[in-house]
Amino acid sequence: MLKLALPSLLAISAGVSLVVQQALNANLRNALNSAAWSGFMSYLVGMICMAAFALALRDPLPSATVVARIPWWAWSGGAFGAIFIALAILLIPKLGAATFIALLVAGQMLCSLAFDHFGLLGIPVQPASLIRLAGAAFLILGVVMIRM
Repeated sequence: MLKLALPSLLAISAGVSLVVQQALNANLRNALNSAAWSGFMSYLVGMICMAAFALALRDPLPSATVVARIPWWAWSGGAFGAIFIALAILLIPKLGAATFIALLVAGQMLCSLAFDHFGLLGIPVQPASLIRLAGAAFLILGVVMIRM
């Protein structure tokens, strides 16, 4: 149990940072009067932070040989991140942070169950048991309750 305490706390911290990031991006959107430029600034600051992180870890740049072996689709994560940032910037002012995050988590849970069940994109297979499906159903019920 203690073995999972730190990773669990870090995952909760990631969730907190996600809400803070989206609230800041929504405020930046209002200040800049642009969803696109606030998303761009979010990514620019994030890129600078990740570059500093890589430098702090002293990670070497990947070689051209390594880069060439990576499938094309493996590079598309940033595009999905941009879709998420853009939708959050546009939707949080309309839905509110709690509703947006609840719907986000419901979407993540349903997609995660499918990825686990079918082993999509290299995820280890974990069948969608009745218990896991019931957990997802309760999560969706929670989304409905938050929307009330």
